[in-house]
Amino acid sequence: MFPVFLKTRKALRAAALTLTCSVALAACTVPSDIAGGGPSINASRPVPVALLLPYGTEIANQTGLARSLENAARLAIADLNGVTIDLKVYATAGNAEQAAVVAQEAVGDGAKIILGPVFSAAANAAGVAAARANINVLSFSNNTDIAGGNVFVLGNTFENTARRVVSYAAQQGSGNVFVAYPQTSVGTVGRDAILQAVAETGATAAGSIGYEASQTGVVNAVPQIASALRSSGATALVMTDDTSGSIPLLSQLLPENGIDPASTQFVGLTRWDIPASSLALPGLQGGIFALPDPALSAQFADRYQATYGAPPHPIAGLAYDGIAAIGALVSTQQSRALTGAALTQGSGFAGVTGAFRLRADGTNERALAVARITNQAVTIVSPAQRSFGVGGS
Repeated sequence: MFPVFLKTRKALRAAALTLTCSVALAACTVPSDIAGGGPSINASRPVPVALLLPYGTEIANQTGLARSLENAARLAIADLNGVTIDLKVYATAGNAEQAAVVAQEAVGDGAKIILGPVFSAAANAAGVAAARANINVLSFSNNTDIAGGNVFVLGNTFENTARRVVSYAAQQGSGNVFVAYPQTSVGTVGRDAILQAVAETGATAAGSIGYEASQTGVVNAVPQIASALRSSGATALVMTDDTSGSIPLLSQLLPENGIDPASTQFVGLTRWDIPASSLALPGLQGGIFALPDPALSAQFADRYQATYGAPPHPIAGLAYDGIAAIGALVSTQQSRALTGAALTQGSGFAGVTGAFRLRADGTNERALAVARITNQAVTIVSPAQRSFGVGGS
């Protein structure tokens, strides 16, 4: 086992992933002898790492995202002790075709591991392109549909959040769970994550209702949701949408239709503190959701701001995490430090988004805190664990 729970010079964390990637892809298929493999490295020399980012696109916010991820990666490199990373950046233009081309170029340039891309289609294409060379891909996507073989997702997933909030709700006596979700691909993934978490945590499923993702759709669905909640005896309502979607309207209309948040625990699958103005919504008072340790997230944001003169993108910490994990593994001085077996060692890593570990199926597990909205402010009611322990527990 690699004893590599990372110790950097500073204890840092970053904000939770808020970027939702496409969910319409299947994982890339690679031969069984490649899945879980990886290259041999010379850990005493600089280790070539390829960073695939959405530079070269005409979409302004993607250029800013790419810059923030690159900055975070370079910040992580500066924090490594006794490890030298030879980082080379490749532009994907934010699309799958270019991602495949530059992934092949990176392999030809000698890259021992690929960090990125961001978007799931590009990450899937990069994984296929790098598979025959036995090169693993640590993508910034949170889409578990592309995970597997030589592709790992670093982004926080619905599955992680669902397990955390459902488990906490059940521990607090609110384990009879009902799900309300928009009838979109992302909404359906969220619903399935909650139902899977219910099965895994010993909670019970009280039912679920989907609604059209529009104001009219929400208004029309609320009486049905309220009636189903009452008849099912549900003690918790998980709403899978975000605050830019139906959450403000649902949280307003459900109490008006007789659902008391004091007796039916409102639970978020997404961040309810983004934007901060959401904390003032009356219907969300007492609601719970999951997030990375806010104090540690603030430390990373402050460090990034001080170094680059601007705040980091919400998912910039994933690039730091990727470099941190690579550096921790390389520091073992083992030639097989970047294989699938090494990447998925049970004790995991500590990065700026909190303790995390990669799974053999390409997904991840991330330590999250549970927060409650009280008096229009965030109160941590269950802190995030800081490590998974030597045995991976």
